[in-house]
Amino acid sequence: MSRIDLGAKPYLIPQPVMIIATYNANGTPNAMNAAWGGIVGQDELIIDLGSHKTTDNIAARKAFTVSIADTAHVVPCDYVGMVSGNKVPDKIEKAGFTVTKSKFVDAPIINELPLALECELIKIIDDNKYLGRIKNVSADESIIGESGTVTLEKFAPIIYDTSSHGYYKLGDRVGDAWGSGKKLI
Repeated sequence: MSRIDLGAKPYLIPQPVMIIATYNANGTPNAMNAAWGGIVGQDELIIDLGSHKTTDNIAARKAFTVSIADTAHVVPCDYVGMVSGNKVPDKIEKAGFTVTKSKFVDAPIINELPLALECELIKIIDDNKYLGRIKNVSADESIIGESGTVTLEKFAPIIYDTSSHGYYKLGDRVGDAWGSGKKLI
């Protein structure tokens, strides 16, 4: 095997496609597509968002939801990342999404996306990194397996490839965490 140095790049692969939803000051829902973020603790996540209508809403409301984009909704999920809530105030509706207010935080859940993390803002780091505490995970029954948890056998999330700027679906199960390695013990 021969290695090639590519320099400092955000190539942590796979990168989930997260749809961040908030309420505007007037109570209308807003959402944006984000790929730079992830879990940083048992009940915490961080997202690097820059400056957007959505970030203004997070700072004001101290809450947001993170829905995971899926294969059935690639087009509307990409759309909410392409247009600004400052210019298209009804982009949730234009995307074909509907929302339900979270019971746990002051933010909307996108009904069409089957998995949502409902978060309260803990703090903003370096002006553009949003650390949130997960207050609840809401999942549609359609993606729950026999064990009572989310299963990738029923849920088809997409991932973002930072090198090719493409969306991809996850593949087949190839092993068992805390099990496959037992062959070497």
